[in-house]
Amino acid sequence: MRCYVNICHPTSGTISSASFHPQQFQYSLDNNVLTLEQRKFYEENGYLVIKNLVSDADIQRFRNEFEKICRKEVKPLGLTVMRDVTISKSEYAHGEKMITKVQDFQEDKELFRYCTLPEILKYVECFTGPNIMAMHTMLINKPPDAGNCKKTSRHPLHQDLHYFPFRPSDLIVCAWTAMEPINRNNGCLVVLPGTHRGSLKPHDYPKWEGGVNKMFHGIQDYEENTARVHLVMEKGDTVFFHPLLIHGSGRNKTQGFRKAISCHFASADCHYINVKGTSQENIEKEVTGLANKLYGLANTMDLKDIWMFRARLVKGERTNL
Repeated sequence: MRCYVNICHPTSGTISSASFHPQQFQYSLDNNVLTLEQRKFYEENGYLVIKNLVSDADIQRFRNEFEKICRKEVKPLGLTVMRDVTISKSEYAHGEKMITKVQDFQEDKELFRYCTLPEILKYVECFTGPNIMAMHTMLINKPPDAGNCKKTSRHPLHQDLHYFPFRPSDLIVCAWTAMEPINRNNGCLVVLPGTHRGSLKPHDYPKWEGGVNKMFHGIQDYEENTARVHLVMEKGDTVFFHPLLIHGSGRNKTQGFRKAISCHFASADCHYINVKGTSQENIEKEVTGLANKLYGLANTMDLKDIWMFRARLVKGERTNL
Protein backbone atom coordinates (compact mmCIF):
# COMPACT_ATOMS: atom_id res chain seq x y z
CA MET A 1 0.00 0.00 0.00
CA ARG A 2 1.41 3.39 -0.99
CA CYS A 3 0.00 6.70 0.23
CA TYR A 4 0.13 10.02 -1.56
CA VAL A 5 -1.59 13.25 -0.49
CA ASN A 6 -3.51 11.41 2.25
CA ILE A 7 -4.94 8.95 -0.26
CA CYS A 8 -4.15 5.25 0.06
CA HIS A 9 -3.59 3.43 -3.21
CA PRO A 10 -3.33 -0.35 -3.56
CA THR A 11 -0.23 -2.01 -4.87
CA SER A 12 -2.43 -4.36 -6.90
CA GLY A 13 -5.87 -4.19 -8.53
CA THR A 14 -7.37 -1.33 -10.45
CA ILE A 15 -8.13 2.01 -8.81
CA SER A 16 -9.45 4.78 -10.97
CA SER A 17 -9.15 8.52 -10.54
CA ALA A 18 -10.82 9.70 -13.73
CA SER A 19 -11.01 13.27 -14.96
CA PHE A 20 -13.89 15.26 -13.47
CA HIS A 21 -15.21 18.74 -13.85
CA PRO A 22 -16.69 20.29 -10.66
CA GLN A 23 -20.26 20.01 -11.94
CA GLN A 24 -19.80 16.24 -12.29
CA PHE A 25 -19.22 15.55 -8.60
CA GLN A 26 -22.05 13.45 -7.18
CA TYR A 27 -20.67 12.10 -3.91
CA SER A 28 -18.93 15.11 -2.34
CA LEU A 29 -19.83 18.76 -1.81
CA ASP A 30 -18.03 22.03 -2.43
CA ASN A 31 -16.47 23.39 0.76
CA ASN A 32 -12.74 23.77 0.00
CA VAL A 33 -11.63 21.06 2.47
CA LEU A 34 -10.86 18.24 0.06
CA THR A 35 -8.30 18.68 -2.67
CA LEU A 36 -9.43 18.10 -6.23
CA GLU A 37 -7.45 14.86 -6.23
CA GLN A 38 -9.18 13.67 -3.05
CA ARG A 39 -12.62 14.48 -4.46
CA LYS A 40 -11.84 12.63 -7.66
CA PHE A 41 -10.64 9.62 -5.69
CA TYR A 42 -13.75 9.44 -3.49
CA GLU A 43 -16.02 10.03 -6.47
CA GLU A 44 -14.55 7.09 -8.35
CA ASN A 45 -13.77 4.70 -5.49
CA GLY A 46 -16.23 5.48 -2.67
CA TYR A 47 -13.71 5.87 0.14
CA LEU A 48 -10.92 8.17 1.28
CA VAL A 49 -8.24 7.64 3.95
CA ILE A 50 -7.00 10.66 5.91
CA LYS A 51 -3.75 9.93 7.68
CA ASN A 52 -3.14 10.68 11.37
CA LEU A 53 -6.45 12.50 11.82
CA VAL A 54 -7.32 11.60 15.43
CA SER A 55 -4.77 12.24 18.18
CA ASP A 56 -3.16 9.59 20.38
CA ALA A 57 -4.57 11.39 23.43
CA ASP A 58 -8.16 11.14 22.18
CA ILE A 59 -7.72 7.49 21.21
CA GLN A 60 -6.37 6.71 24.68
CA ARG A 61 -9.42 8.37 26.24
CA PHE A 62 -11.74 6.26 24.09
CA ARG A 63 -9.79 3.14 25.06
CA ASN A 64 -10.02 4.01 28.76
CA GLU A 65 -13.78 4.51 28.54
CA PHE A 66 -14.23 1.21 26.70
CA GLU A 67 -12.32 -0.55 29.47
CA LYS A 68 -14.61 1.07 32.07
CA ILE A 69 -17.64 -0.25 30.19
CA CYS A 70 -16.08 -3.72 30.11
CA ARG A 71 -15.53 -3.55 33.88
CA LYS A 72 -19.13 -2.34 34.28
CA GLU A 73 -17.97 0.84 35.95
CA VAL A 74 -20.16 2.85 33.59
CA LYS A 75 -23.46 1.75 32.05
CA PRO A 76 -24.59 4.27 29.41
CA LEU A 77 -28.29 4.33 28.57
CA GLY A 78 -29.13 2.54 25.33
CA LEU A 79 -25.69 0.96 24.89
CA THR A 80 -25.65 -2.37 23.06
CA VAL A 81 -22.87 -4.75 24.13
CA MET A 82 -22.01 -7.54 21.70
CA ARG A 83 -20.00 -10.72 22.06
CA ASP A 84 -18.44 -13.06 19.52
CA VAL A 85 -20.43 -16.23 18.90
CA THR A 86 -17.53 -18.32 20.22
CA ILE A 87 -16.47 -16.07 23.10
CA SER A 88 -20.05 -15.83 24.39
CA LYS A 89 -20.01 -19.57 25.00
CA SER A 90 -16.79 -19.49 26.99
CA GLU A 91 -16.94 -19.94 30.73
CA TYR A 92 -13.62 -18.22 31.21
CA ALA A 93 -13.80 -15.01 29.17
CA HIS A 94 -14.28 -11.86 31.22
CA GLY A 95 -13.91 -8.10 31.01
CA GLU A 96 -12.43 -6.69 27.83
CA LYS A 97 -11.92 -10.17 26.37
CA MET A 98 -15.64 -10.88 26.61
CA ILE A 99 -16.85 -7.88 24.59
CA THR A 100 -16.21 -7.56 20.87
CA LYS A 101 -18.27 -4.47 20.12
CA VAL A 102 -20.23 -1.72 21.84
CA GLN A 103 -22.64 0.29 19.74
CA ASP A 104 -25.20 3.04 20.25
CA PHE A 105 -22.96 4.95 22.67
CA GLN A 106 -24.75 8.24 22.04
CA GLU A 107 -25.41 8.62 25.78
CA ASP A 108 -21.77 8.01 26.76
CA LYS A 109 -20.30 11.52 26.79
CA GLU A 110 -16.72 10.32 26.57
CA LEU A 111 -17.10 7.95 23.61
CA PHE A 112 -19.54 10.27 21.87
CA ARG A 113 -16.83 12.93 21.84
CA TYR A 114 -15.52 11.05 18.79
CA CYS A 115 -18.63 12.12 16.85
CA THR A 116 -18.07 15.77 17.70
CA LEU A 117 -14.33 16.06 17.07
CA PRO A 118 -13.80 19.10 14.82
CA GLU A 119 -11.24 17.20 12.77
CA ILE A 120 -13.81 14.47 12.04
CA LEU A 121 -16.71 16.83 11.30
CA LYS A 122 -14.49 18.91 9.03
CA TYR A 123 -14.36 15.98 6.61
CA VAL A 124 -17.86 14.65 7.28
CA GLU A 125 -19.30 17.96 6.10
CA CYS A 126 -17.69 17.34 2.69
CA PHE A 127 -20.21 14.52 2.20
CA THR A 128 -23.27 15.47 4.27
CA GLY A 129 -23.34 19.25 4.15
CA PRO A 130 -23.45 21.54 7.23
CA ASN A 131 -26.42 19.99 9.08
CA ILE A 132 -24.97 16.77 10.48
CA MET A 133 -26.61 13.95 12.41
CA ALA A 134 -24.66 11.18 14.16
CA MET A 135 -26.78 8.13 13.35
CA HIS A 136 -24.89 5.02 14.44
CA THR A 137 -21.89 4.62 16.73
CA MET A 138 -19.58 1.66 17.29
CA LEU A 139 -16.35 0.75 19.03
CA ILE A 140 -15.14 -2.53 17.57
CA ASN A 141 -12.90 -4.86 19.58
CA LYS A 142 -12.23 -7.55 16.97
CA PRO A 143 -11.25 -10.74 18.83
CA PRO A 144 -8.42 -13.07 17.89
CA ASP A 145 -9.23 -16.16 15.88
CA ALA A 146 -5.88 -17.74 16.70
CA GLY A 147 -6.44 -21.17 18.20
CA ASN A 148 -10.18 -21.61 17.65
CA CYS A 149 -10.07 -22.02 13.83
CA LYS A 150 -13.67 -20.79 13.65
CA LYS A 151 -12.81 -17.59 11.76
CA THR A 152 -15.78 -15.91 13.47
CA SER A 153 -13.95 -12.58 13.73
CA ARG A 154 -14.45 -12.12 9.99
CA HIS A 155 -17.10 -9.68 8.83
CA PRO A 156 -18.75 -10.72 5.55
CA LEU A 157 -18.77 -8.35 2.60
CA HIS A 158 -21.73 -6.01 3.01
CA GLN A 159 -23.13 -2.55 2.35
CA ASP A 160 -23.98 -0.44 5.39
CA LEU A 161 -27.08 0.98 3.70
CA HIS A 162 -28.69 -2.43 4.26
CA TYR A 163 -29.16 -1.40 7.91
CA PHE A 164 -30.35 2.17 7.31
CA PRO A 165 -33.99 3.24 6.76
CA PHE A 166 -33.06 6.73 5.57
CA ARG A 167 -32.06 8.28 2.28
CA PRO A 168 -30.54 9.67 0.09
CA SER A 169 -27.51 7.45 0.35
CA ASP A 170 -25.20 10.07 -1.15
CA LEU A 171 -25.66 12.25 1.97
CA ILE A 172 -24.52 9.47 4.34
CA VAL A 173 -20.90 8.73 5.25
CA CYS A 174 -19.04 6.56 7.73
CA ALA A 175 -15.96 7.74 9.63
CA TRP A 176 -13.89 4.75 10.81
CA THR A 177 -10.74 5.39 12.87
CA ALA A 178 -7.98 2.90 13.65
CA MET A 179 -7.20 2.85 17.39
CA GLU A 180 -3.96 0.98 16.75
CA PRO A 181 -2.00 -0.22 13.70
CA ILE A 182 -4.36 -2.32 11.56
CA ASN A 183 -3.21 -4.65 8.80
CA ARG A 184 -4.12 -7.90 7.10
CA ASN A 185 -2.76 -9.88 10.04
CA ASN A 186 -5.22 -8.47 12.58
CA GLY A 187 -8.16 -8.07 10.21
CA CYS A 188 -8.09 -4.74 8.39
CA LEU A 189 -10.98 -3.44 6.35
CA VAL A 190 -11.22 -4.67 2.78
CA VAL A 191 -13.12 -2.58 0.24
CA LEU A 192 -14.32 -3.12 -3.33
CA PRO A 193 -13.57 0.23 -4.97
CA GLY A 194 -16.29 1.75 -7.11
CA THR A 195 -19.10 -0.45 -5.81
CA HIS A 196 -20.74 2.61 -4.21
CA ARG A 197 -21.97 3.47 -7.70
CA GLY A 198 -24.14 0.36 -7.79
CA SER A 199 -27.42 -0.44 -6.05
CA LEU A 200 -28.24 -1.93 -2.67
CA LYS A 201 -27.96 -5.72 -2.92
CA PRO A 202 -29.88 -8.40 -0.96
CA HIS A 203 -28.17 -9.38 2.31
CA ASP A 204 -28.51 -12.32 4.68
CA TYR A 205 -26.38 -14.48 6.96
CA PRO A 206 -23.54 -16.22 5.12
CA LYS A 207 -23.41 -19.99 5.47
CA TRP A 208 -20.08 -20.15 7.27
CA GLU A 209 -19.12 -23.39 8.96
CA GLY A 210 -17.69 -21.74 12.09
CA GLY A 211 -20.80 -19.67 12.79
CA VAL A 212 -21.69 -16.02 12.23
CA ASN A 213 -22.16 -13.21 14.71
CA LYS A 214 -25.53 -11.55 15.24
CA MET A 215 -26.54 -9.14 12.47
CA PHE A 216 -23.38 -9.86 10.46
CA HIS A 217 -25.37 -9.98 7.24
CA GLY A 218 -23.49 -10.35 3.98
CA ILE A 219 -24.19 -9.77 0.30
CA GLN A 220 -25.68 -12.85 -1.30
CA ASP A 221 -24.37 -12.18 -4.79
CA TYR A 222 -21.48 -10.06 -5.95
CA GLU A 223 -18.89 -10.21 -8.68
CA GLU A 224 -16.15 -12.49 -7.32
CA ASN A 225 -13.51 -10.99 -9.61
CA THR A 226 -14.03 -7.39 -8.44
CA ALA A 227 -10.74 -5.80 -7.34
CA ARG A 228 -10.27 -5.65 -3.56
CA VAL A 229 -8.15 -3.23 -1.56
CA HIS A 230 -6.96 -3.97 1.97
CA LEU A 231 -6.79 -0.76 4.01
CA VAL A 232 -3.59 -0.93 6.04
CA MET A 233 -3.90 1.89 8.59
CA GLU A 234 -1.87 3.40 11.40
CA LYS A 235 -3.24 4.56 14.74
CA GLY A 236 -5.34 7.68 14.19
CA ASP A 237 -5.84 7.14 10.46
CA THR A 238 -9.49 7.57 9.45
CA VAL A 239 -11.32 6.23 6.43
CA PHE A 240 -14.49 7.92 5.19
CA PHE A 241 -16.70 5.77 2.99
CA HIS A 242 -20.05 5.71 1.21
CA PRO A 243 -22.86 3.46 2.59
CA LEU A 244 -23.15 1.54 -0.68
CA LEU A 245 -19.44 0.67 -0.79
CA ILE A 246 -19.04 -3.10 -0.47
CA HIS A 247 -16.62 -3.83 2.35
CA GLY A 248 -15.84 -6.27 5.11
CA SER A 249 -12.87 -7.43 7.19
CA GLY A 250 -10.75 -10.53 7.46
CA ARG A 251 -10.05 -12.70 10.47
CA ASN A 252 -7.79 -11.54 13.28
CA LYS A 253 -4.85 -13.95 13.17
CA THR A 254 -3.00 -12.34 16.10
CA GLN A 255 -3.28 -13.01 19.83
CA GLY A 256 -4.60 -9.53 20.58
CA PHE A 257 -7.85 -7.64 20.09
CA ARG A 258 -8.03 -5.11 17.23
CA LYS A 259 -9.80 -1.83 18.03
CA ALA A 260 -11.47 0.81 15.89
CA ILE A 261 -14.09 3.47 16.60
CA SER A 262 -16.64 4.67 14.08
CA CYS A 263 -19.76 6.70 13.45
CA HIS A 264 -22.17 6.87 10.55
CA PHE A 265 -23.20 10.41 9.83
CA ALA A 266 -26.07 11.66 7.69
CA SER A 267 -27.35 15.01 6.55
CA ALA A 268 -30.21 16.24 8.72
CA ASP A 269 -31.97 16.80 5.39
CA CYS A 270 -32.23 13.04 4.81
CA HIS A 271 -35.63 11.40 5.26
CA TYR A 272 -36.86 8.09 6.61
CA ILE A 273 -38.29 5.42 4.34
CA ASN A 274 -40.51 2.38 4.87
CA VAL A 275 -38.44 -0.75 4.22
CA LYS A 276 -41.34 -3.20 4.26
CA GLY A 277 -41.49 -5.13 1.03
CA THR A 278 -37.82 -4.38 0.26
CA SER A 279 -34.59 -6.36 0.66
CA GLN A 280 -34.14 -4.62 4.03
CA GLU A 281 -37.22 -6.20 5.57
CA ASN A 282 -35.20 -9.08 7.02
CA ILE A 283 -32.89 -6.81 9.01
CA GLU A 284 -35.87 -4.73 10.18
CA LYS A 285 -37.51 -7.84 11.64
CA GLU A 286 -34.32 -8.85 13.42
CA VAL A 287 -33.46 -5.41 14.79
CA THR A 288 -36.98 -4.56 15.93
CA GLY A 289 -37.43 -8.02 17.45
CA LEU A 290 -34.34 -7.56 19.60
CA ALA A 291 -35.26 -3.99 20.53
CA ASN A 292 -38.81 -4.89 21.54
CA LYS A 293 -37.46 -7.77 23.64
CA LEU A 294 -34.81 -5.58 25.25
CA TYR A 295 -37.27 -2.85 26.23
CA GLY A 296 -40.15 -5.18 27.05
CA LEU A 297 -42.40 -3.83 24.31
CA ALA A 298 -45.17 -5.70 22.52
CA ASN A 299 -43.73 -5.31 19.00
CA THR A 300 -44.55 -1.61 18.94
CA MET A 301 -41.20 -0.31 17.62
CA ASP A 302 -40.29 -0.18 13.97
CA LEU A 303 -36.94 0.50 12.35
CA LYS A 304 -37.61 4.22 12.08
CA ASP A 305 -38.31 4.44 15.83
CA ILE A 306 -34.99 2.79 16.62
CA TRP A 307 -32.99 5.11 14.39
CA MET A 308 -34.77 8.20 15.72
CA PHE A 309 -33.77 7.08 19.23
CA ARG A 310 -30.12 6.78 18.15
CA ALA A 311 -29.84 9.98 16.10
CA ARG A 312 -28.10 13.03 17.57
CA LEU A 313 -27.47 16.43 16.02
CA VAL A 314 -23.75 17.21 16.09
CA LYS A 315 -23.57 20.29 13.87
CA GLY A 316 -25.95 22.78 12.29
CA GLU A 317 -29.74 22.48 12.46
CA ARG A 318 -32.00 19.46 12.75
CA THR A 319 -34.46 19.35 9.89
CA ASN A 320 -35.91 15.98 8.78
CA LEU A 321 -34.07 13.24 10.70
